[in-house]
Amino acid sequence: MRTIIILLAIVLLIVFVVLFFFMKEENQNFRYFLNIFKKKHHSSEPSHHKIDTKFFEEWLTSVDFDNKDLKHLKEQIHNHIVGMDELINAIIINILCWGHVLVEWFPGLAKTKTIHIFAQLLGLDFKRIQFTPDLLPADILGGEIYNSTSKSFDTKLWPIMANIILADEINRATPKVQSALLEAMQEQQVTIGWMTHKLPEPFLVLATQNPIEQEWTYPLPEAQIDRFLFKVLVNYPNLAQEKMILDTMEKDRHHEIKSIISQNQLIELKKEVEKIAISDEIKNYITRLTSITRKEHEHILYGTSPRGSIGLMITSKALAFCSGRNYVTHEDVQRVALPVLRHRIILNYQARLAGLNEDQVILELFEGVNLM
Repeated sequence: MRTIIILLAIVLLIVFVVLFFFMKEENQNFRYFLNIFKKKHHSSEPSHHKIDTKFFEEWLTSVDFDNKDLKHLKEQIHNHIVGMDELINAIIINILCWGHVLVEWFPGLAKTKTIHIFAQLLGLDFKRIQFTPDLLPADILGGEIYNSTSKSFDTKLWPIMANIILADEINRATPKVQSALLEAMQEQQVTIGWMTHKLPEPFLVLATQNPIEQEWTYPLPEAQIDRFLFKVLVNYPNLAQEKMILDTMEKDRHHEIKSIISQNQLIELKKEVEKIAISDEIKNYITRLTSITRKEHEHILYGTSPRGSIGLMITSKALAFCSGRNYVTHEDVQRVALPVLRHRIILNYQARLAGLNEDQVILELFEGVNLM
């Protein structure tokens, strides 16, 4: 009997020592087991707050167009363009928002041709400006020209007075010429002399740039890059698509491209997009995505401006409209996040040295942002 009592006392003593050891707040073992308990506790909760980054990575590769006019527009574009779904979907969404698009990748990928066909199918006034180092602001905006008959100055507006402006290889022009588009892109107007002239509606700037050439090119100022609603990266076609391109080249493609959506229809579509509902929960999610880019980070020099939050809101509305919904979901925001934000953050030298691009840094940041 005495032996049993002694054994029980020893067991109680050991239990007391163990409990004392683990109940100390400063002890790392206690915190370790506490974290394990918390993980097990949270794992039993519903996982709808957890993020699924596949929607960020897929972004605009696939959009199911519920609107018959937009669906017909995309079908007609694919009669002339093989693949290019990301660019086509991005331009359609920007047309609904009356935003501007910056298209970037290697030459020969039909960036310019796609934009030109869009203008023809929409029946809008289209002007192409080839940006070169010797271009002047007056070559884009126009200016005051002396009229010898009336002995006065007449204002002449050049290519800027069009619905769609194709700024081809925009980074080949000097910063002075690039800045000539700032007022037009932001305020839909141009000022020449003492007069301000309103631009037609809709007014869209679709710009292309080649990232591989450095000679005789000028990086776009941050203020102008921020005016672009989307920055789209065009990839190479796959083998099947490239074979289709060769087959298409053998066909007669000189037939006229007729417009299928009128200017009034575009205006009505934009009004419908503006009616799309967006909840406070989605707005809070948008602000969390943009604000996290402004926090101190090892690879980010400057984060996105509030214009990035506005861009996420209006483009997610347009995407919801394209999908046939009258409300915005978290997935809508995630699909437009990369094209809206990739050109609005500036990476530091360490990120460039590590071979990282904007998309990789953004995806890493957004993995830690909860839906609610």
